[in-house]
Amino acid sequence: MSTTETLSVIHGMFNLSTGLWPVFHRRSFEAVTGPKKDFWLVRTVGLLIAVSGLALTLAGGRRRVTPEICVLGGGVAGSLLAVDLIYSGCGRISRIYLADAAVEAALTAAWLKRSW
Repeated sequence: MSTTETLSVIHGMFNLSTGLWPVFHRRSFEAVTGPKKDFWLVRTVGLLIAVSGLALTLAGGRRRVTPEICVLGGGVAGSLLAVDLIYSGCGRISRIYLADAAVEAALTAAWLKRSW
């Protein structure tokens, strides 16, 4: 398995697990991230992140990481990085999201390195 395929699987499994977490265990999710007013929105975003994770995992596992998959991986990680930084910085979401920002920054950098 190539480095890019491995990245796709690792990133995919991360997104799959973190995306499904609020869907299946609200109590522990809110214990870590803080209470949420509109939990339907948390679940919606979680499912979208999980779907991206499934696509990344399947692509890497099947050794079919195309340029489009690289865009998906880098785009999702970069988008989540921006949201984490902007909204934790202004106090809209918990500062615990800065830990996720560190992971998303590493993933974004890894995808950019493999895309150029």
